[in-house]
Amino acid sequence: MDKKILRREMRARRKSLNEIERQNFSDEITKKFLASDVYKNSAVIMAYVSMPEEVQLQKIFVDAFEQKKILSVPLIIGAGEMSAVEVPNFDALEIGEFGILTVREDSRKFIDAEKINCVIVPGAAFDIHKNRLGLGGGFYDKFLPRAVNAKKIALAYDFQIVDAVPTEPHDSPVDMIITEKRIIK
Repeated sequence: MDKKILRREMRARRKSLNEIERQNFSDEITKKFLASDVYKNSAVIMAYVSMPEEVQLQKIFVDAFEQKKILSVPLIIGAGEMSAVEVPNFDALEIGEFGILTVREDSRKFIDAEKINCVIVPGAAFDIHKNRLGLGGGFYDKFLPRAVNAKKIALAYDFQIVDAVPTEPHDSPVDMIITEKRIIK
């Protein structure tokens, strides 16, 4: 299947979830992630700030703050390039480019990719072989190879798991996929 068609189809399916379904699925997915050894054994975590139709990650942020983990989010620093920026607390976040929450400029502390233990990776679709179809920007495909010590984890709705996603040599697979129904290791 063509990447653009699959992305469009998955975006439409995510948007079709009602608020209650989205929250219930997100709660189940984040509960499984928070109980995982990957999370428990990670001192430095990178997570994306959820868009309204994505799996909601706020509970992970709250738990990471409570557990005194170092939490970071992506920051776009150039064309196709991103870095990890520490989130000291919720107050340090503001709406940035593309309407996505980011760390205020006066609070930014960059984290070396090699120091990250776990990266929660967004995606449009995944397959049972842990291949990932990204959202089209290529940011994670460029960033993940630098996060050499990190487990790459996808938190996704179960319908985002397809038989096969189209891949290219530069695409980075994930180490684990957690959905509301299963965990693929």
